[in-house]
Amino acid sequence: MSAQHEFYLARAAEARADADAATLDNVRDRCLRSEAAWSQMAARAERGEKMREKLIAEKAAAATEATALLHSEAFASSQ
Repeated sequence: MSAQHEFYLARAAEARADADAATLDNVRDRCLRSEAAWSQMAARAERGEKMREKLIAEKAAAATEATALLHSEAFASSQ
């Protein structure tokens, strides 16, 4: 989990606590909207991190495959 994701989750929890402590309806509603927004940002950050990890793994696999192909072609041409 990234630091950004954790930050967003912490802000969502803080907004929820503020909503629970609010005595005015409009303040409670504002805090709940804030919680929802922070939660959405956390979800987006998590999806982004997973996509980055997948892309890095795919690039590493492609590089490994290209290296293996290059070595096999070099071996075949040397014989």
